[in-house]
Amino acid sequence: MLRTRTLAAAVTAAACAGILALPAQAEAAGSVHLYKIYYDSPGKDTRSNSSLNAEYVQIRNTTGRSVSLKGWTLVDASRHKYTFGTYSLGSGKTVTVRTGKGSNTQATRYQGRAAYVWNNDRDTATLRTSAGRVQDTCSYNSTRSDYKMC
Repeated sequence: MLRTRTLAAAVTAAACAGILALPAQAEAAGSVHLYKIYYDSPGKDTRSNSSLNAEYVQIRNTTGRSVSLKGWTLVDASRHKYTFGTYSLGSGKTVTVRTGKGSNTQATRYQGRAAYVWNNDRDTATLRTSAGRVQDTCSYNSTRSDYKMC
């Protein structure tokens, strides 16, 4: 009887130790995803660089690590494509991809275009990894607002 209790106690202790040795439940893994599309820049569409840069897409990284976006693409329904060069998006950070010209920074990238990309009434943004896998999509179909939170 003593031997049975000792064995049961050992099994219970080992089980408890196993449970305690398991990693804590992981937080949600997060993702790199489309966050906001500002598709109708304020005022008249004059194709000025400031008007073009008021049209943008924001991409957010909610993972717990920096993610390399090198080779990732951002495409609209008409297949206007922006490809990230060497660039890493930090954990918890957002990058804004503007349509017009400018000097790239850690927080803002520029497509360098002289014409608008995002339709003022409806469009779809698709974010793809460097391997071509769809990471996220976001669509809008409205002239009632100038932007869409994805």
